Amino acid sequence: MAAGSRAVSVLRRTLTLSPPRNPPRAAGRRRGQQRQQHRGAPGAPPAPPPAAPRIQPAPRSAPLCPQDSLGCGLRTCYRYLNQTSRSFAAVIQALDGELRHAVCIFYLVLRALDTVEDDMSIPLDVKVPMLQEFHSHLYQPDWKFTESKEKDRQVLEDFPTISMEFRNLSKVYQDVISDICHKMGVGMAEFLEKKVDSQNEWDKYCHYVAGLVGIGLSRLFSASELEDSIVGQDTDLANSMGLFLQKTNIIRDYLEDQLEGREFWPREVWSRYAKKLSDLAKPENIDVAVQCLNELITNALHHVPDVITYLSRLKNQSVFNFCAIPQVMAIATLAACYNNQQVFRGVVKIRKGQAVTLMMDATNIQAVKAIMYQYVEEIYQKIPSTDPSSNKTQQVIASIRAMSLPGSPMASRHHYSPIYLSCAMLLAALSWQYLSTLSKATEEYMQAGDN
Repeated sequence: MAAGSRAVSVLRRTLTLSPPRNPPRAAGRRRGQQRQQHRGAPGAPPAPPPAAPRIQPAPRSAPLCPQDSLGCGLRTCYRYLNQTSRSFAAVIQALDGELRHAVCIFYLVLRALDTVEDDMSIPLDVKVPMLQEFHSHLYQPDWKFTESKEKDRQVLEDFPTISMEFRNLSKVYQDVISDICHKMGVGMAEFLEKKVDSQNEWDKYCHYVAGLVGIGLSRLFSASELEDSIVGQDTDLANSMGLFLQKTNIIRDYLEDQLEGREFWPREVWSRYAKKLSDLAKPENIDVAVQCLNELITNALHHVPDVITYLSRLKNQSVFNFCAIPQVMAIATLAACYNNQQVFRGVVKIRKGQAVTLMMDATNIQAVKAIMYQYVEEIYQKIPSTDPSSNKTQQVIASIRAMSLPGSPMASRHHYSPIYLSCAMLLAALSWQYLSTLSKATEEYMQAGDN
């Protein structure tokens, strides 16, 4: 099958790594319709890593995007943001200063691009050039697309409002958003009818739909001067941030994607275990299916050292929270999935309480390292001696241990300043509200019985 795009999935799913038992299908995904796809024992504990830069807390008085202080266009953009992604909207609005608006517009531009890609009613001969040239519409005040059938078509129908607010941003923000939009559109077009065969192609696909998001966000952080220039310049680390999240989504969502007719696991890996990817869900193949799963999780874990290095460079508290929370959710999800047959039978999810605890804890680099340490230890304890990837899994866990806390890994997670705790509590409250809303939406979806 051809590969399609989850270009903004890493954005809209940052706080949804544990879906409800029967999650609603995303816009444009229709039952029965084949759509374009996207999506050795370690030694003694290492010495403590070098001290990380001190995080600068957000001002206590910084409001969460007071709507009455915004112009009409920005108010409309934030309304679209809340309509298209409750989880991401909550975290964006906790960002400091003008960065908040830049990231909001960045999200909406990519959401509009993703909506074009998702729309099955647009012929390929129209869609391909539309994706490739979409970035040019940012500078065309009157451009809009009114023929979309997608649920989130308002971001295309009212694109003039979004593009106007884009042009109101500082040029440094405009340049980043336009460049990432261009590269992502080209990547989407490339993978519209292309299979993800090799592991290199898997990395390339994840780069287009998630790594570019990480690179773009990092450049925005640096452009805002809330973070040092190295954060935006080191594209390899920023790319790994996106790839780690996207690979986690792809690994966890095996069964859901199979039921929807989508395939994202790289053929180079799964073909060593089955003739068809769908065969892994058959009960008689469960042993080799779990071995395939473990190999892909081991692949994803190779990004964790980059994630730790990236987060250790961040100084601003709101940016740190924005970046760290999805990463700790991802490592917890991989730990839950590792060597777990349930991936091929239903949904593997982390509990709401566990998710809230992670959000409250992940407020500084030492706490994040402790969390990473905890969950790779959990994976290590589950490595089967007969697993074909066991040596590689042990090796990558050893490298993660070397970057994490020695001794008692949980000790540093309980010493926060009041501002850290207030930020964590705020995020926890927002996240709990979101998870509750998501559960309610799921119930409504099941009752409706349709898209």
